[in-house]
Amino acid sequence: MYMNWNFNSSRAFRKVTGIYILLKTRVLITAFFILIIYPPACSQIKKSAITDSNTPLHTLQPDYPVPYGVMQTAHIKAVLDKVYDYLNEVTPVKIIDRPSGKEITDIAMLDEKSVFAGGDFRLISYEWGVTYAGMLQAGEVTGDSRFTAYTTDRLDFIARIVEIYRQKIDAIPVRQTPVRSILDPHALDDAGAMCAAMIKTHRMGLGNNLRTIIDNYIDYICHKEFRLNDGTLARNRPLPNTIWLDDLFMSVPALAQMGKLTGEQKYFDDAVKQVLQFSQRMFNRDKGLFMHGWVQDMEPHPQFYWARANGWAVMATIELLEVLPEDHPGYTEILKIVKRHIQGLTAFQSGQGCWHQLLDRNDSFLETSATAIFTYSIARAINRGYVDAKAFGPAVMLAWNAVSEKVNEKGQVEGTCVGTGMAFDPAFYHYRPVNVFAAHGYGPVLLAGAEVIMLLRNHAAEINDSALMFNDQKQHK
Repeated sequence: MYMNWNFNSSRAFRKVTGIYILLKTRVLITAFFILIIYPPACSQIKKSAITDSNTPLHTLQPDYPVPYGVMQTAHIKAVLDKVYDYLNEVTPVKIIDRPSGKEITDIAMLDEKSVFAGGDFRLISYEWGVTYAGMLQAGEVTGDSRFTAYTTDRLDFIARIVEIYRQKIDAIPVRQTPVRSILDPHALDDAGAMCAAMIKTHRMGLGNNLRTIIDNYIDYICHKEFRLNDGTLARNRPLPNTIWLDDLFMSVPALAQMGKLTGEQKYFDDAVKQVLQFSQRMFNRDKGLFMHGWVQDMEPHPQFYWARANGWAVMATIELLEVLPEDHPGYTEILKIVKRHIQGLTAFQSGQGCWHQLLDRNDSFLETSATAIFTYSIARAINRGYVDAKAFGPAVMLAWNAVSEKVNEKGQVEGTCVGTGMAFDPAFYHYRPVNVFAAHGYGPVLLAGAEVIMLLRNHAAEINDSALMFNDQKQHK
């Protein structure tokens, strides 16, 4: 009887103990998950303990979408190096026989079947005129001769090919040569940017046999391009008697550089006339922006402020000021336009540092090539003393930081709008494609980086009370 009772009691005890352990385990597990999902009040108190009374809130780090502050010149040079390495690899200095694909090493053998070796970009285009100028600027500022050689090697190569085809002009029609746009320009796009880059190269004492090409380009700009009755450079597309803002850059820097090269007043006069007459029709002084296009027989004139065209315009006017004699009758007015344009542009810069495809429409995408052009142009205006570093230096630094983020590891420039015509509705601009092979981005990035290096050499920049500030003291680095 006792034994049976003891056995039953022991089994009951074990059962009760097991239930107790199971319940205790469940309670512990439940408590564990409650702690994870609902932290203790003391934990919440710790996380929310930062207050105005115990923390200098102005020192909290903002969550900037792009780097904020002063970029070291070594980092800027590294960005330029990546662009150089990529472009040097994908723009070979070769000419080949089209049917066989074999390189022609004896250029005296060139014929109508000869073409430039394929690469990612063309060696002759207005976009590459900007790139040649950018390489020259990068070489001059950094002291790295590779950048300079990029331009001189290719322009010398092109000049030798042009000379061969000049000698064979009776046997080979110009249109069947790979240098047609040099021998027989048909538009300002063919002539202006390439001409300006060649004159800059020539003035630096570099390059061979460029002067004949320069003279041919200038002859086209001055005497063959279509103009309105008052002499304003224009086109008959997309509609008759249309002024394209882009054409300020496709003409004015070349005219200005030719004035500097020859000392002849007529080139400066024509350049000034173009800027003033474009501005009378297309510059919105309230906004400080240029409209993209103006059609003589259109009323009213729709105003679409395309970013890259505004970039070409500010770049052209600043490059004109650099070489225009200060006693020229148009100097003061050109300077006023530059100042107002820069003030207008900086007012529309986004918080990410870039500018929108349509400058005054925040629903349009952020575009890289225009941002790089504005970076270069405003920095150059500061370096030349046209505008104040304290007022505009921070905008330049913010813009360069944004541009540098658009250069990928291959050295390609991302976010650049492809070639763009003219339109009078927003959808056309809003939905233009972007592509790393849009050649418009590379020259401006080189120019921008080089000019920002100069800016940082000329002016001290620092974080002051959490904000980027510039002053007139030179950097001591």
